[in-house]
Amino acid sequence: MSWSAQDAPWWTRAVVYQVYPRSFADSNGDGIGDLPGVLMHLDHLVELGVDVVWLSPVYASPQDDNGYDISDYQSVDPMFGTLDDLDALITALHARGMKLVMDLVVNHTSDEHPWFVESRDPTSPKRDWYWWRPPRAGLEAGAPGAEPTNWGSFFSGPVWELDEPSGEYYLHLFARKQPDLNWENDEVRQAVYAMMRWWLDRGVDGFRMDVINMISKDVSLPDGPVSHGVWADGSASYVCGPRIHEFLAEMHREVFAGRPDRLLTVGEMPGVTVDQARDFTDPSRAEVDMVFQFEHVGLDHGPGGKFDVHPLRLADLKASFGRWQTGLAEAGWNSLYWDNHDQPRVVSRFGDDGRFRRESATMLATVLHLHRGTPYVYQGEELGMTNAHFTRLDQYRDIETLRHVAESGSMVGIAEMGRDNARTPMQWSTGPNAGFTTGTPWIDVNANFGVVNAVAERADPDSVFHHYRRLVALRHDDPVVALGDFTMLLPDHEHVYAFTRSFDGVTLTVLGNFSGSSQDVSLADDPGELILSNYAAPAPPLRPWEARVYRRGGQPPS
Repeated sequence: MSWSAQDAPWWTRAVVYQVYPRSFADSNGDGIGDLPGVLMHLDHLVELGVDVVWLSPVYASPQDDNGYDISDYQSVDPMFGTLDDLDALITALHARGMKLVMDLVVNHTSDEHPWFVESRDPTSPKRDWYWWRPPRAGLEAGAPGAEPTNWGSFFSGPVWELDEPSGEYYLHLFARKQPDLNWENDEVRQAVYAMMRWWLDRGVDGFRMDVINMISKDVSLPDGPVSHGVWADGSASYVCGPRIHEFLAEMHREVFAGRPDRLLTVGEMPGVTVDQARDFTDPSRAEVDMVFQFEHVGLDHGPGGKFDVHPLRLADLKASFGRWQTGLAEAGWNSLYWDNHDQPRVVSRFGDDGRFRRESATMLATVLHLHRGTPYVYQGEELGMTNAHFTRLDQYRDIETLRHVAESGSMVGIAEMGRDNARTPMQWSTGPNAGFTTGTPWIDVNANFGVVNAVAERADPDSVFHHYRRLVALRHDDPVVALGDFTMLLPDHEHVYAFTRSFDGVTLTVLGNFSGSSQDVSLADDPGELILSNYAAPAPPLRPWEARVYRRGGQPPS
């Protein structure tokens, strides 16, 4: 979009910080993070300078998928606290000039949600609130191959679960305890919109919408192609389905229209293309502000999926990021992220979490944050937290990982790619359990907390934490970071990521060395003044994992 510095939406200059409450801070010693624990550490976020806190689900839940299986959208699970605690957090964030975005999971509910419990009765008016289907024609319920379609679940096995009393199956794209809502039913949509308005009226500033591009399904539910294994890929029938734009436009009208511009809406959209994302985020269409896409975090996946880990080719990353930067340049907006609760730690994944942990963590941050889009920081990323490097299966808690090992019989790839890498407790100090809890943590603390922790990071002016602070401040202060045009440089270089951002007579040149060896770089133009680096006194060549940012033209930001 061609916004000016005066009329650009506030979120173009903002940085979002994701809190995964279960692992952030435990206030009562039960080993599980909670809302009062988040409240205890708001000064950390103030010092970092972020604008928005995205809170992963704290709703009532059986916790089959760590809260992404919701049994009551309008209450807080007691393990996290109370609605009063959440109100206190909203008030405290607003008092500090920050906003709160809630995770919203409405593709599916828990099978313990009252809607689904009632839906189990074939005579109930809510039967059609979920996707119930009889067995495949000619087969008895429960027989091999009797599932209504041949689709495979994201969490292994089929997407259909037999309900023996009724003799029918219900659809669950994820875990069997996460039945999919039927968005074709207008009553479902209106119930969801009413719940969303309730949260906004309570002071919440927007939503991050989980797998929101899967809410529209092809109602014929056709079989999908089998590429490997037993179960088929049904994604053509539910990723960006036939009514998805209609549903999101309706949601915007019913929930967000007419409210203040303080709100933020971001849609998590696995499998979304650049062209589709442009439509979803074009302001003139009034659907969502930005999307999470997954292309770049699949570049190290092999033919066997995420646990079939292949080395990243930097040229592939540049091609992917470059395509998204160009594709959303005139309409739409990018979300920028390396880490979240579903991804391994980027410093271990694409950097060097040993000798060059600080250098590679700060280089990766620099390259990401200086693209065009809204950056997201996942808790601990600003400390340079690493993968857990678990060695035993009993250390893992994640349902996806455990089901993969049960089905495949192999632990290959889980240490590198398992979601628990992101879910080990936040490393606050060198105290017991890294200062996360006085009790027994629900998952092991990373063994390196004696070196990698918030106290140490905040005390060291050259730390990962303070580099993130400088990146956040640069986005706030210099319009070229938020609004500048993007041009890729050196697209074929195997080790150096280079690009420029240009706006209103100012050009930033960004260089990042994605390797543990020095790299010679030749630029056609004088890049100007060096304004940010992760090494002292930079000089040619680029040193291992070095990042540099140059600025030419205009007046430096005050």
